[in-house]
Amino acid sequence: MKKNYTCSKCGGKHPDIDELRMTGAGFTRYFNIQNRKFTAVSCRKCGYTELYKKGASSGLSSVLDFVTN
Repeated sequence: MKKNYTCSKCGGKHPDIDELRMTGAGFTRYFNIQNRKFTAVSCRKCGYTELYKKGASSGLSSVLDFVTN
């Protein structure tokens, strides 16, 4: 991704890539179980950010999130 990145807003060539985890709705939100994963790609020049869904996390990592929070 980094080699071919071009910002669609300003044409910047340098991205910052981070991973985000978020809760869903209902039970997972109430217990703060972060079972949704996303990759965030942000332009260093202008800050424009795009999110890409990675899928649900495994049951074990959700349980560990619950226990450690």
